[in-house]
Amino acid sequence: MVEELVAAGVSVVSVGIVYAMAGARVVKQYERGVVLRLGRLRSDVRGPGFTMVVPFVDKLRKVNMQIVTMPVPAQDGITRDNVTVRVDAVIYFKVVDAADAVIQVEDYRFAVSQMAQTSLRSIIGKSDLDDLLSNREKLNQGLELMIDSPAMGWGVQIDRVEIKDVSLPETMKRSMARQAEADRERRARVINADAELQASKKLAEAAGVMSEQPAALQLRLLQTVVAVAAEKNSTLVLPFPVELLRFLERAQVQPAAPAPEQARPSTEQPVRESVEQSVRESVEQPVEQSVQEQPSSFAPPLGSDSEESKTRQD
Repeated sequence: MVEELVAAGVSVVSVGIVYAMAGARVVKQYERGVVLRLGRLRSDVRGPGFTMVVPFVDKLRKVNMQIVTMPVPAQDGITRDNVTVRVDAVIYFKVVDAADAVIQVEDYRFAVSQMAQTSLRSIIGKSDLDDLLSNREKLNQGLELMIDSPAMGWGVQIDRVEIKDVSLPETMKRSMARQAEADRERRARVINADAELQASKKLAEAAGVMSEQPAALQLRLLQTVVAVAAEKNSTLVLPFPVELLRFLERAQVQPAAPAPEQARPSTEQPVRESVEQSVRESVEQPVEQSVQEQPSSFAPPLGSDSEESKTRQD
């Protein structure tokens, strides 16, 4: 009889231990436990550590409270300025209310993912291409607000949304490259023209200073000669002295004073006589040469002199 009682007690204790072990649960530090007793939500959310539930009556759902990093698949869309783009993003969120995350939505991860995709498509259609490429911070904030509004009812808080990459067609890339090249060329020309204007102003100021001091220009020429000679060239260019040019220019500007009218006949007559004499000599010299050449061609025969002398004697 005693042995039967001892065996019954041992069996009861073993059953109790097995029952207790079946109801023991451990909740991790980054988790929260939501208990459903016979399908009804218990108000108390189990914190981290060891906890007990009623076996076969309570059901414990553990919810991760860490920040979840979820990539948003790339979405094809058309921007407001009719450009086809492909945009992908990443979303960071966490659960702030474990009970709502279990009760209000079937699968909060899938729901957040689908909401992120639809919001990304909507933000693409409302934005221009320039905003997608250069003003991403504003788009990220707008995308975060669009996802966070329905997610708050699911016990989920959107921490951050980032647009990762914007893929463009090859034709659009080439067009943008040509546009950027033309813009850079325009800016280069404007900068070059501005530099030429500043240089011309400085040269004008330098010319004004050198005009006040002529020796400064000569020193500048000597410096140029030294700079050319320092390059060890075989040819050395020596500039023409500017002072000599100025002297000649002054001589042309200030001609000699004209002679008085009384002295004009005395000076003009010898000049006229000398000119007439030179012309006369140039004309007479060919005539004399022709006259001297004619006797040699029309000389009489040798026997003519003897016949004339005989006739004179008779």
